[in-house]
Amino acid sequence: MDEEDEDRYRAPALDKGLDILELLAGIDGGLTQAEIAKRLGRSPNEFYRMLDRLVRRGYVTRNDGDRYSLTLKLFGLAQLHQPVRRLVSFATPLMSELAETSHQANQLVVFDRGSAVVIAQQEAPGYWGISIRVGSHISLFDTGSGHVLLAFRSDEQRRMMIAENAKNGETPPVTPEFLARLDQVRDRGYEMMASMQTAGVFNLSAPVLGPDGRAIAALTIPYITLVNVPSAPNINETVHLLLRMAERLSRLAGSDVVQDRTNGESVGK
Repeated sequence: MDEEDEDRYRAPALDKGLDILELLAGIDGGLTQAEIAKRLGRSPNEFYRMLDRLVRRGYVTRNDGDRYSLTLKLFGLAQLHQPVRRLVSFATPLMSELAETSHQANQLVVFDRGSAVVIAQQEAPGYWGISIRVGSHISLFDTGSGHVLLAFRSDEQRRMMIAENAKNGETPPVTPEFLARLDQVRDRGYEMMASMQTAGVFNLSAPVLGPDGRAIAALTIPYITLVNVPSAPNINETVHLLLRMAERLSRLAGSDVVQDRTNGESVGK
């Protein structure tokens, strides 16, 4: 297609909207309408209606007075596309291996439009295990998976995830203590917490990191003590198995910033 044909099929409104999205994708903290116009070499008035539509459709949010930032809606849409299916394809044999070595079930969870969503599930090899159906929506705030997905994100992305979750009707418990817990999870490299849904279960969750070092998924074991399986790893040993498997998945996802937290130190509840 030559330049004349390209001009013939131009869609100026679409181009303008895509210009805004591509610009904001590379900006932390957002831009004002005037700053957007200046960077794109246009008049501010040209962008008023387009920004209004992008805000109303949920792709852009307006905050701090007159600053516009991307939401995670595009990220959520991407979760429905090929990369997630590819991630599940990579993860399935490794999750099966993890179930065999740990004697526990495990699941893979991603963030999608305000919720933590189970995209893959591996049953425990024995009679006993905790399973969650694929497609289930679970809380960001009282599950190990949710904590990991929030912890391994930038502060700005974390705020947007929480804001999107609030649109689903859930009241986010965003207290200083909760944010400190997320920082602790990030520093430690994983979450270990008593399940707030099922007595006797501990959520063991580790991040699957992308190339930018941010969590693209959480790999979680709902750990139960198997008193009838003497050879089953204890909870500390299971954490190390989980971390090693999450690191392998991260490397398959293209991450080269995986922190080694499997050096044998004891982990506590």
